[in-house]
Amino acid sequence: MKFFRTALLFIFVFAATSVLAQSSAELKRRRDKLTNELEQLNQEYQETASSKKVSLKQLNILKAQINLREEKILNINSEVRNLDNQISQSNNTVRSLQSQLDQLKKEYAGMVLFAYRNQSAYNKLMFIFAAKDFNQAYRRLKYLQQFGTYRERQAGYIQGTQKDLNIKIVELDKDKKQKSNLLTEQEKEKETLGKEKNNQVKVITDLSKHQGELKQQQRDIQKKIAKTTREISNAIRKEIEDARREAEAKAAAAAKAAAAKAKAENREVVAPTKKAITKTSSNSEVLNATPEAAKLSNDFLGNRGRLPWPVANGQLVHGFGTYTDSEGIRNDNPGYEIRTSTGASVRAVFEGEVVKVMDVSGTYLVIIKHGEYFTAYSNLKAVNVAKGQKVTTKQGIGTVATDPSSGEAEVIFALYQGKTVVNPKLWLADN
Repeated sequence: MKFFRTALLFIFVFAATSVLAQSSAELKRRRDKLTNELEQLNQEYQETASSKKVSLKQLNILKAQINLREEKILNINSEVRNLDNQISQSNNTVRSLQSQLDQLKKEYAGMVLFAYRNQSAYNKLMFIFAAKDFNQAYRRLKYLQQFGTYRERQAGYIQGTQKDLNIKIVELDKDKKQKSNLLTEQEKEKETLGKEKNNQVKVITDLSKHQGELKQQQRDIQKKIAKTTREISNAIRKEIEDARREAEAKAAAAAKAAAAKAKAENREVVAPTKKAITKTSSNSEVLNATPEAAKLSNDFLGNRGRLPWPVANGQLVHGFGTYTDSEGIRNDNPGYEIRTSTGASVRAVFEGEVVKVMDVSGTYLVIIKHGEYFTAYSNLKAVNVAKGQKVTTKQGIGTVATDPSSGEAEVIFALYQGKTVVNPKLWLADN
């Protein structure tokens, strides 16, 4: 029974440890990723800081560094909490194993003492012959036979428990050391964060002398985003209208052909089994009118939450929705603003057909149709696709443009279901 309880304890501890280990591994992966991103940003900042003129790019990099460093500190806090839980569980396991080991040793000592007192064959025979009847004598004989086996087994339990105890103590020491290292790293990150915030104040002070110029730059950017959004809406509306006209024309031609055939065969016209596209049909019905389009829509929907990012490496600057920037300007973001490296390749997030390539205020916009879904990629310096071209998942469609005023290389990604803009967060995989 005691051994059974021990087994249950180990199963429980192993299950809990596995969950914690999985969570800890994910947290470590995230911390490593944040560290790499911070190193890249630091390299960019050092390049901009070498210039005597304070730029908007310096401020943006500092903002990104501060946000990532704060996230890293929170990540380390979560890792420390996990380690605290592991250390607590390990302490409990060590105490339980030590208690079991003491009990096993106590029982084993009793057995050794009994064996010593009855080590001679004479004592063993006397123990058997002292039985009241034959059945009791038989049971005593079996007891003596099993006693030796049980003692060996008990010695094995002691060795196994001692081994488990030593392993758990080693794990405990390792967790404590890892916690100490994390706390040291956290203190360094907090110290660096303080320096970055001080640098941010200094840069903002220097930039405030050119506040009017900076606000105008931000307004120009927002005007460009608004114009791009209008162009995307117009392009999607035109695609739907063209698809509706084409479907209506096909339906009318099919009806005319069916009527002519029925007349020639002197019979009544049979109503089509498939619902025809009309002016009252929904946008979804229009865009999924063909089997190919319907399948593409289905495949795109099936990859919700798993679509690749439009750049291989990038950091999210602004997410979907409304936000207010540091200059106090309210912005309505229709998608994801993603910072990446200069000249980075922009890629399609899913297979589809290019339906629009156009210049918007000096940079390119590419729109790809995926059945009833559309993805838009703006702020491209150059493109290598054309309207009507079929593209595959992760195929390069162009390169990102760099803002000359800020030195930032950013691509703006938007996703639509018909005319409705949707949050890319629900569709893109974790970066």
